[in-house]
Amino acid sequence: MGAEEAVLSGLDEVRGWQEDLYRDLHAHPELSHQEQRTAEKVADRLDKAGYEVHRGVGGTGVVGVLRHGDGPTVMLRADMDALPVKEATGLPYASTVTATDGDGNEVPVAHACGHDMHVTCLLGAAQLLADGASHWNGTVVALFQPAEETGDGARGMVDDNLAELVPTPDVAFAQHILPAPAGQVGTHVGAVLSAADSMRITLHGRGGHGSMPQATVDPVVLAAMIVVRLQTVIAREVTPTETAVVTVGSIQAGTKSNVIPETAELQLNVRTYSDRTRKTVLDAVRRIVTAECRASACPQDPEFELFDRFPLTENDKEVTERVAQAFGGYFGDHAEPMGQQTASEDFSDIPEALGTPYSYWGVGCIDRDAYAKAEAAGRVSQDIPVNHAPNFAPVIQPTCDTGTQALVVAALAWLGR
Repeated sequence: MGAEEAVLSGLDEVRGWQEDLYRDLHAHPELSHQEQRTAEKVADRLDKAGYEVHRGVGGTGVVGVLRHGDGPTVMLRADMDALPVKEATGLPYASTVTATDGDGNEVPVAHACGHDMHVTCLLGAAQLLADGASHWNGTVVALFQPAEETGDGARGMVDDNLAELVPTPDVAFAQHILPAPAGQVGTHVGAVLSAADSMRITLHGRGGHGSMPQATVDPVVLAAMIVVRLQTVIAREVTPTETAVVTVGSIQAGTKSNVIPETAELQLNVRTYSDRTRKTVLDAVRRIVTAECRASACPQDPEFELFDRFPLTENDKEVTERVAQAFGGYFGDHAEPMGQQTASEDFSDIPEALGTPYSYWGVGCIDRDAYAKAEAAGRVSQDIPVNHAPNFAPVIQPTCDTGTQALVVAALAWLGR
């Protein structure tokens, strides 16, 4: 019996508590930096499985370390936080939770991105690796990260002396459920998730009465011109073979129909796959906004604030090819290339800080029949909920099994005898 088969032979036993745990986590989501209940459940289960447990890393992060002889060190990571979204799945275990966010607002909370499934899969993999330790040599580091959605959870763990708590990993892995057929896993060499930069831009006009626009500098018109002009950044300043996105997601200005306001605020989001393109796009945004403000004779220069910044996730070639080979051997036709995703993550901040090569893959989570029906009708975008949507929720099985198996198979590609 090979290491994979031996370690995963305990999946039937693990599956029962995993499914119950998943429903519990889904019904009790917690916002970024507030994951106390989730972290406690994680720590307790790691402790019972025999891991050396470190609590409160970077706030609410949890790290488990399991050593078994000489060999490589493999880090497996899951994120724990939920979103300020009101769930609309209609599931019997749907969230009805509300919480106070960082700005003091009472908001609904839901696991609309699937981090509850990530936690469940990693805890299952950690248990299987502990139970099957006689079939591998090395060290497993199971890392449960807070605050992925705000982009600062990984860095918070690094800054809280993570490197002193764990042996330096030889390789690091993370995964994410995606709106693809359940049971499918997908890998990609190179830049797999985009870098992301959110920018808040404040435009300064001169307010006045709506009936006397000649005495004003109207920031509403200015904001409209900027939004239109920004559409040319991707079309005319980025190489056609490069992928990039600029989205203006918010415009805030004015309070009354006949009052021209003093200011307007734009919030936009930029997604890129290389440092060169990232700089090109951000520089172009600043140049266009500044030029439009001067063209409108604004009394004050615009203000720019970058926030919610996510690093590029760029999979190591050799590591990812080795993972893909292991997945192909275990999952067969259900292991496929994933392709680049326009979503963003902060996972890479951890292996980058530790000097560790890494790979990040996707796990399908949509009922296969439902997905096939939507695909046949050409309605995948319309009929299949995506991450962060109020009605997004994975089918528990085979998603949970697949995510658990993927972590074990990848780990054993390094640890297996």
